[in-house]
Formats: sequence, structure tokens, C-alpha cells
Amino acid sequence: MARKNFSGSWRGVVGIIKPTYRPGSLEEFIRLLPEGIGVVPKFAGVTEGLEKEFVDAFTLAEKMIAELAAMKVDLIHPEGAPLFVQKGYARSEEIVRELEEKYSIPIVTTGMVLVEAARALGIEKLLVISSYDDGNSGGRLAKYSSYFSDAGFHVPAVEGFPVAFADIGSVSPHEAYAFARKLFLKYPKSDGICLIGSGWRVLDVVPLLEQDLQIPVVGAVAARVWAIQKRLHVGQPVKGRGMLLETMP
Repeated sequence: MARKNFSGSWRGVVGIIKPTYRPGSLEEFIRLLPEGIGVVPKFAGVTEGLEKEFVDAFTLAEKMIAELAAMKVDLIHPEGAPLFVQKGYARSEEIVRELEEKYSIPIVTTGMVLVEAARALGIEKLLVISSYDDGNSGGRLAKYSSYFSDAGFHVPAVEGFPVAFADIGSVSPHEAYAFARKLFLKYPKSDGICLIGSGWRVLDVVPLLEQDLQIPVVGAVAARVWAIQKRLHVGQPVKGRGMLLETMP
């Protein structure tokens, strides 16, 4: 298939695969991207956040990767930490390499984005916070812990905000801030925080936490924008959205 008409996207085009149809994060992501970067979104349709859904979505994601590759986008980003994190750090890296070889296109996952951003900010002791915990998330949170540990971080704790997957969007920025702050005070030797999940509204929380706790904070949407800029050889800082986007390390 010939390349689609992306003439207005003079800095490059990224194809993204979103796990859910939940509004908010796609809009935030596009607003933060520099002018000239185009976005082609696809959706996997996860609704309950169950492990089986993400397993099924993984199969669907490869089909979408093939479709985006056929459009000849410049980069593909499958979103959703559980999509690849559930495979483990080493295996997910292998899968990405296999997909890149198969479709001849660069691919970056959410797990890769978060790990690279935390490393770029010099974080060693990474406090990991998930956007949800419905009371049955022990296995998923344990996989997050092993994923980031295997990536080279010391992980003092992994906790999820006490809300069901379907209700992530109801969590206010102030509630997210208070939860992260409370957890940091419980593990004060942490030198960085990772806020996993695009569904909750934490974009405004990142600079506040960095200001008050004096440590860098990695948020999913901002990290995504940073990593995509880097891969497209763009380096346009974004003010007021936290250390990562302001300094573009």
C-alpha cells in the first residue's frame, strides 16, 4: 500500500493504538505534540481492564500494527501498560524487536516509554502508582513491580488508586495528587514517581508533585510525547507540564 497523504504532517506521523475508547488522553496527547506531527489513532476496545481483555487486545494490536505499517506511518505506539508489561520486561523487548523486523517500522510501547523517561530523569528508586485497583489487581501490580525491577530500577512499592477500571475518569487531579503524596511520604527514599495509566487526569498533577516533593515524576501522556519527539528527531520543550517535557533530556 502506498503512503497515505500525510502532507500536513511535515515532522512525521505516529500511529497509536489505544486500549479503550475513553476520551481525554488522546486529546491531551495531540495538544502537547509539536505542530507538524500527525496522529493516526486506532482502538482495541478494552472495557473492564481484565487480564483476558488485554491478552485478546494484544492479538488485535498486532493486526492494527500491520494496518498502520501498511499506511507507512513513521512510528507506531501501542498504548496501555498491561498490553506488553504482562509479558515481562525481557519478553516484551523481544516482541517489539520481532514486530519491528516483521513490519519494518519503529515501535515503542508504553512500558518502554515509561522506562526510558525514568532513566532520562536519573531515577533509581522508582515509586510506581497505577491508575486503578479494583481489589483484584494483585497479579497485575506484581507484574508492574517485576517489569520495572527487571528494567534496572529499585521499586519500593507498587500501588493502585482504589477505583474500578471503568471509573478511572472520575478520579480528580487533587485525589491523584493526594494519593501520590501520601505514598511518597510512606516511602520517602524514592527518588522518582511513575504514574501509570492515561485514563486519569494527572497532567496538571505532575509539576505540582515535582514542586512539592522535589523529585521527578513520570506521567504516561507526557512521557509518550517526549519519547515520540525523540524518535522523530524533534526536541520542542513544553512549559508547565513537568521536568521531562520542560527539559527534554
